[in-house]
Amino acid sequence: MLKKVFGSAVFGVEATTITVEVNIDSGIGYHLVGLPDNAIKESNFRIAAALQNNGYKIPGKKIIINMSPADLRKEGSAYDLTLAIGILVASKQIKAEQLDEYLIMGELSLDGNLQPIKGALPIAIKAKEEGYKGFILPKQNAKEAAIVDGLDVYGVDNIIQVINYFDKAQPLEQTIINTREEFYKKLDFPEFDFSDVKGQESIKRCMEIAAAGGHNIILIGPPGAGKTMLAKRLPSILPPMTLHEALETTKIHSVVGRVKAHTGLMSQRPFRSPHHTISNVALVGGGSYPQPGEISLSHNGVLFLDELPEFKREVLEVMRQPLEDREVTISRAKFTVTYPSSFMLVASMNPSPSGYFNDPNAPVTSSPAEMQRYLSKVSGPLLDRIDIHIEVTPVPFDKLSDDRKGESSVEIRKRVTEARMVQTLRFSSSETVHYNAQMNTKQIRKHCKLDNASMTLLKNAMEQLNLSARAYDRILKVSRTIADLEGSETINGTHISEAIQYRSMDREGWLG
Repeated sequence: MLKKVFGSAVFGVEATTITVEVNIDSGIGYHLVGLPDNAIKESNFRIAAALQNNGYKIPGKKIIINMSPADLRKEGSAYDLTLAIGILVASKQIKAEQLDEYLIMGELSLDGNLQPIKGALPIAIKAKEEGYKGFILPKQNAKEAAIVDGLDVYGVDNIIQVINYFDKAQPLEQTIINTREEFYKKLDFPEFDFSDVKGQESIKRCMEIAAAGGHNIILIGPPGAGKTMLAKRLPSILPPMTLHEALETTKIHSVVGRVKAHTGLMSQRPFRSPHHTISNVALVGGGSYPQPGEISLSHNGVLFLDELPEFKREVLEVMRQPLEDREVTISRAKFTVTYPSSFMLVASMNPSPSGYFNDPNAPVTSSPAEMQRYLSKVSGPLLDRIDIHIEVTPVPFDKLSDDRKGESSVEIRKRVTEARMVQTLRFSSSETVHYNAQMNTKQIRKHCKLDNASMTLLKNAMEQLNLSARAYDRILKVSRTIADLEGSETINGTHISEAIQYRSMDREGWLG
C-alpha cells in the first residue's frame, strides 16, 4: 500500500515541502531513497525501538520510502516522526483520513518521546503558504511555530499522542500565541545600562549617533578604558525591533536552533560577540550543509568584534561585501543560498600591541615595526566601511569615584527612537532602506545637501586628511544623523565638523 506524509527541509532561511512516500509490498527489506544523509538513514533503528516501546512495530515486509523531491539533499533527524507515521499508516496499523492536511516533523527518542527540531518557524511559514491545515511538531518548538497566524500548531511530547489523534480522534492541545501581545510584553531593557558608565560623555554621544543612524563604529583606546563596557550597552539604546524585524530575526535563529523553548518571538535585538579565533566560515556562514554565520545571527542587531587586529586578516576581509550589501550569498557548485546580514558593526582595538600608543607614561612601548604589523591587519577598505572612528581615553579617578549616576539608557533611547522615526518617514517609499547608514549614493545626494560654507569645510577636511570617496559618503551620512538628532531638516557646518571629528583613523599618525 502506498501512503504520502508531508515534512519539510530548510534551505537557507526558507523551507521546502518534502513528500515522504511510503510503499509496503511483499518481500523483505527497508529501502530509504531521495538523498537522505546519515542521520536519516539511521532513523529506522530509532523508529523501530520507538514503535516497539509503544505497542506497534515495523512490518517484516519490503518497505520502500522515497523523500521527494529526490534530487534535494535531506539532512538531520527531524524526519523520524514523519517516517514513523507513514510506515504505520501504509502498513494499516492505524487509520489517518486527514493525513494530507498536516505537516509532521520531529526527532524520536527510543521511548517514543520527541526531541526539538531546527527551523520550526520557516517550516510553519511555508506550511501556511501552501495551505496546510495544521503542523504537528515537538512541544519545545510549538511556541516558535505558533507565531504564524492561520495555521493550527500542535506541540506533542510523544508519538503515541500523534497516533491517537489520527487513529482514535483524541484531540491534541493547540498552541495559540497572541504575537503582538507576546512581542510588546517582552520589550524590557537589558541588564546593561549606560547610567553605569562613569565619564566618557563624548563616547556616549558617539554611541547615541551610531544607534540613531545604524552606523558602524570602532572604539580605539588603551586597555581598561571602557571599550567593551560601552559596546555591551549599545543594544540598550537601540530602538525596539518592529514586528517584521522580530520575525526576520527569529527566523534566522530558528534555522540554527537557537530560539529558546519558552519564547516564541525574539523581541530583543541580538548582540553577538564572537571570539577572535573564529574562522571565516563561522563568521559569514556556509559549510557543507550551509548554516548562517555570526553576521547573519546578528541581523537587526549588533556584531561586536573585540580586539579587532587579533582576528585573522582573511576573516575580517570576508566581511567587506556583507557590510556593503547587507546580505551574504554563499555559492557552491550545486546551490546558492542568501542570508540577510543587516547588522551594526561595533569593533574595539588597542592603538598598538602594548595598548599604550601616544601615552608618555606608558609602562610598555612598541617599536614602529611592531606597530605597523599590528595595524596592517585592519585594512583601509574595511575601515572605510566603518562610519565612526573614536578614541576612548582612560577615565580619571575623580570621575570614577563620583557617586552621581549618568544618563540612563531609557532617556538616550527616547532620542534615538525619535531620530529613527524621522528616518522611517524619510525612507517610507523605499523597501530596502530604513535608516541613514543604509543610504545609497543617490539618496545621499538627495537628503544630504550642503550649503556653500559646509561644502568648503568638507572640501578642506577631505584634502588635509586625504579621505577616500567612501569616507566622504560616510561623513555625509553621519552628519545627516546628527542633524536628525537635533531635529534639523538641513545639515549645517556644526554637523559636518562633528562628523569629521569621528574619522580618527584617517588622520596622520594612525595608518600612515
